[in-house]
Amino acid sequence: MPRCICACQIEAERRRKEADAQRERMERIKRRKAQGLQDRYLYDYTFANDSGENPLIEKARAYVERWSEAFRDNTGLLLFGDVGTGKSFFAGCIANALLERDVPVLMTNFPSILNRLTGVFSEDRADFIASLELYDLLIIDDLGVERSTEYAMEQMFYVIDSRYRSRKPMIITTNLRLEEIKNPPDLAHARIYDRILEHCAPILFAGKNFREENAAATRTAAKQIVSPEERSLAEYEH
Repeated sequence: MPRCICACQIEAERRRKEADAQRERMERIKRRKAQGLQDRYLYDYTFANDSGENPLIEKARAYVERWSEAFRDNTGLLLFGDVGTGKSFFAGCIANALLERDVPVLMTNFPSILNRLTGVFSEDRADFIASLELYDLLIIDDLGVERSTEYAMEQMFYVIDSRYRSRKPMIITTNLRLEEIKNPPDLAHARIYDRILEHCAPILFAGKNFREENAAATRTAAKQIVSPEERSLAEYEH
């Protein structure tokens, strides 16, 4: 005769399966972060760590909340503006939030990509570029800092063009002005920038330099660490 399974056993089995599924999901997210956030400091670029000083961060939250639409329509972002205005933090917040939702994201930069491609056979080069298509979102930080050699421009084009053909979104950050991107100096830059502009909506970062502010705070903290007697004297005098 078949063994009778009571309701409590069924419930216990359901909970066990849910716990197993959650554990597997967390392990998968952990692996995705290890692959997608290749610099440790990027782990700190989260909405939870936002100071609230940059109102543009709400656009990052909106992008995450409407990610299914952005992915469906291949809608990316072009974050441009001066150094230290929060572009990388903005992009990192999106990356971390989507990774927490189990979305494959890679945040990298062209110097790192070029380092991977230098000195490898053409077949391996093609395989690496194709591997970038495995990520639902590709974030390329600091476009324009790489050297504009003929080889570098060619590899940049292959990466951007491959992404363009895959119809998956990109987020690009750059210190270049929008006028420079819309009016490239030559054909090599033009064929890269045209593909970026077609699917990446530009957002201007024109606020204060947060890195400069953070650097000042770091200097103050360092002074308190290495010169504690000065701090003690100042406290005594007050």
